[in-house]
Amino acid sequence: MAQKDFINALEKKGVPTGTIDIVKEKYTNQTDLVKAPVKDLMDIGLDKEAAEDLLTKLGKKEKATRAPAKAKTASRRKAEKKQPEPAAPLVYENPDKSKTYSSFEDQLFKNCEELKLRLPRRVILNIAHRLEGNDISNENLVKILKVANQKYSNHLMDPNESAGILAAQSIGEPGTQMTMRTFHYAGVAEINVTLGLPRLIEIVDARRIPSTPMMTLYVNKELSGDVDTVKNIASNIEITTVLDLADIETDLHNMRLFIVPDQRKCLQKGLLDQDGNSVRGQSRPIDLIKEKVSRLRGIVVVEDVARESLPPKVELAGEAGIGYLCLEPKEPSFKSLQKALDLVKAAKVKGVEGITRALLKKKDDQWVIFTEGSNLREVLKIDGLDHTQAYTNSIQEVNEVLGVEAARRSIIDEASHTLDEQGLSVDIRHIMLVADLMTADGDVKAIGRHGISGRKSSVLARAAFEITAAHLLTAAMTGEEDHLDGVAENIIVGQPVTLGTGAVNLVYAPVRKGASE
Repeated sequence: MAQKDFINALEKKGVPTGTIDIVKEKYTNQTDLVKAPVKDLMDIGLDKEAAEDLLTKLGKKEKATRAPAKAKTASRRKAEKKQPEPAAPLVYENPDKSKTYSSFEDQLFKNCEELKLRLPRRVILNIAHRLEGNDISNENLVKILKVANQKYSNHLMDPNESAGILAAQSIGEPGTQMTMRTFHYAGVAEINVTLGLPRLIEIVDARRIPSTPMMTLYVNKELSGDVDTVKNIASNIEITTVLDLADIETDLHNMRLFIVPDQRKCLQKGLLDQDGNSVRGQSRPIDLIKEKVSRLRGIVVVEDVARESLPPKVELAGEAGIGYLCLEPKEPSFKSLQKALDLVKAAKVKGVEGITRALLKKKDDQWVIFTEGSNLREVLKIDGLDHTQAYTNSIQEVNEVLGVEAARRSIIDEASHTLDEQGLSVDIRHIMLVADLMTADGDVKAIGRHGISGRKSSVLARAAFEITAAHLLTAAMTGEEDHLDGVAENIIVGQPVTLGTGAVNLVYAPVRKGASE
């Protein structure tokens, strides 16, 4: 059971299947694996790049090596003694970014000031945008502003109102009507995306990897009409392994592997043109495969192999052929041969790690690329894509690449889209409150005992959520105090909560009858 949990944990962190098969033979838990140096991982069959990628996905940070101090030469000491010339004073001009208002907008602001209306600037500018150019008297403008102010005041929250409970009810009650199914992505029937209640749970739990990660990528406008160029970009995004390009045959008698590129597969992956020639700017498929396979640990590439030594099933493509490759493990054993076969099958030839499929669909007269899998950091390095419109449903990935503000926006968009797909209408301000709470500390935190609820300052609030006995015992042993500032802890002890009327302390100062004030 422990081995199965270990494998599942590696899969959730995005570790390739071929790497897992090698690692699980020596390591049985994640703690020992993280502590392992790169050299040990290379000794069991991983190449350096795969070993470093594995440790990075497990969260291990390499210690920065400090360069040895160089001995100071006489010329260097002489240069240090020279006094630097005084730098020229910096001249800083503060740019004026204030917006100049039109005469009509100035009139509205003046009317609000005279009437002492407290309308937000954006509301006043929206009113001006809708009314400017119409022949409206100042009297009617005053009436419009008064009605807008009344509507605005009615939508304001009362002081000390419990906004959190309203947001929880507004999202939680429609959430009970959501289904538990996996739906097809809108407009792309070939891609399954988790929606409904499971997706909403993923969002508030701040899962590192969604159950169905996907990306939506737009190409540059000047390329969006060229289908062949867009197909080429998509083929460079989709990960391509040796097994996707070639047939692999095993020779058990001589303990060898034979890789024979398939012309049809290479044509589909964009490595060959219709005439069977290599695409301009790219190497031959066999050279690409040889370059990647030669980096694998524990495998020797045999250059000269007689045609007669090929197994009966292996045939060279064409009269001249597009080449073949012969490999053999360093240790002549069946176990080493099987391990070499697994490594060769999973060896990446081209593409972006983590993206298993890339599909083209036409949307608003331009071609859009939809992917199964997500890797925003690497996709942003690909030429020909409009990087300003690249979108992924992996919130943690957005946070790592673009920052916490982009992650907050992604939480709002994903939650709103999930609710809209179910036909549920929730005010976006409730979702914004949840997103603000999850990202308030500069990082994306889950709403649960491993995130926000488990980090509350109140002992009773933490105990009311989960693991009651453990929280109370730990607090008692450490002498922790609870100031009863929140809602849950005040309800537990049976006193009014600090919300609404409970947040106001009335003071009565008695005055003797007849006394002057």
